[in-house]
Amino acid sequence: MNRLATLLAPAALLLLLPGCGLHPLYAGGGSGAVANALTQIEVAPIEGKSGWLMSNALRDRLSANGTAQYRLDVRLQDEIAGLGVRRDDSVTRERRSLKARYQLVDLTDGTVLLDATAGSDAGIDVVQSEYATIAAENTALERLSGIVADQIVARLATYARSRAKAAQASPAAPAQP
Repeated sequence: MNRLATLLAPAALLLLLPGCGLHPLYAGGGSGAVANALTQIEVAPIEGKSGWLMSNALRDRLSANGTAQYRLDVRLQDEIAGLGVRRDDSVTRERRSLKARYQLVDLTDGTVLLDATAGSDAGIDVVQSEYATIAAENTALERLSGIVADQIVARLATYARSRAKAAQASPAAPAQP
């Protein structure tokens, strides 16, 4: 009896799995609705060094195929603030924060389909070597650009998924991200 219960328990759990409400975001892989929608997004130019890093990170993740139907407009706010202070008023620790406000714009009529924000921050030790501190600040900016780009693409993917589900529910509406 124990052996039968041991074999049937995983099968019973598999029957309950579809009812949990979890569904793969990228169902269908590279040819799925979400992946196709993400390839139709072009990234508008973003100002500054942080903008260059962010636009490269977004382009790497979106893999646009050249036929853009949507534009992603991003405005960045990059700040470095001193946290730890010694008795001689020199900073020992910094916090670099990168915040992005982004909008997904439909190129056919210029409507804003999605308006959201993303952001992250990183701590930096300030050492006696100015070169090492600048290198740490640059490394933090590179990491933060990747983290914020991941957040943006994840939000775009969930938006594309919701639009695809809405289009399946009402066949008269065209599928959009």
